[in-house]
Amino acid sequence: QVQVAESGGDLVQSGGSLRLSCTASGNIFNINDMAWYRRPPGKQRELVATITSDNDTNYADSVKGRFTISRDNAKKMVYLQMNSLRPADTAVYYCNAMIVGYGLSVYDTWGRGTQVTVSS
Repeated sequence: QVQVAESGGDLVQSGGSLRLSCTASGNIFNINDMAWYRRPPGKQRELVATITSDNDTNYADSVKGRFTISRDNAKKMVYLQMNSLRPADTAVYYCNAMIVGYGLSVYDTWGRGTQVTVSS
């Protein structure tokens, strides 16, 4: 069994910064793509940023230049550094990882989310 867990969500003022972390655990052989998604209040979940195992990254237009995704393969972690936060960034942020188990099955794994609230 594999799982991921997020941490780092908080209440922050507009213009501030936060760093989210996500740790994968369980019977992990390898981790392919990792990503951060978010669900703003009353809206659907949306992609924020992705990172491949080779550290190729991609960002939603709304966060380009403000957010940075990174990963530490040895620690099985992915991070999201969020700068210049805006009230529109308020959301529950979810970690997603494509985890390869020792049986070489691939598990599309989601965390439970961490709340980020940006006050104006």
